[in-house]
Amino acid sequence: MARGRPPTPHRGDVILAAALDCFVERGFHGTSVPEVAQRAHIAAGTIYHYFDSKDALVNALFRKWKAEVATRVVAKFPGGAPVRQQFRVMWLEMFAFALAEPKAFAFLELHHHASYLDAESQAIDRGLKQFAEMMVQRAQSEGVIRAGPTVLLMELVFGAFIGVVRAHQDGRLELTPEACALAEQACWDALAAGHGR
Repeated sequence: MARGRPPTPHRGDVILAAALDCFVERGFHGTSVPEVAQRAHIAAGTIYHYFDSKDALVNALFRKWKAEVATRVVAKFPGGAPVRQQFRVMWLEMFAFALAEPKAFAFLELHHHASYLDAESQAIDRGLKQFAEMMVQRAQSEGVIRAGPTVLLMELVFGAFIGVVRAHQDGRLELTPEACALAEQACWDALAAGHGR
């Protein structure tokens, strides 16, 4: 390698990046392996040296980005802090991911609960949900978050989160730090017993 030249990306990473573009633009069923290969500037057969099938490719991509979300959230999660602080950290880390990696965020939402995800991908997704569910249940037991079905409360907040990110991606909303803070506070208020800060 010539001195000063940036390292060449691993071909598997190039394929995953091309697949991300294609799946976001066309969806899983609308994307073919040759289209991914064309986007990656490689021969279609080369993909099969790295991934056995299109299903294997989409699962590798899903696991890559779900693991990135998990790493961000877990690394910053303040385990011994009050629930209010934990919620804020999780929210802001999710926002940071969505803003830094808009295609990956769109991909994860497009492929949420998809029938072609394998057991390993589903387990990673389930693990993230269980992490959040345990936090909500503990907060409910402490009387910090209102009573009610945990999944319902989580989906209300996550639905609002996705809506805000999509409004930003569509150009309908500028996600300034102040707007992020306002959205986070509004979602916490929807959960909080007595709307406490």
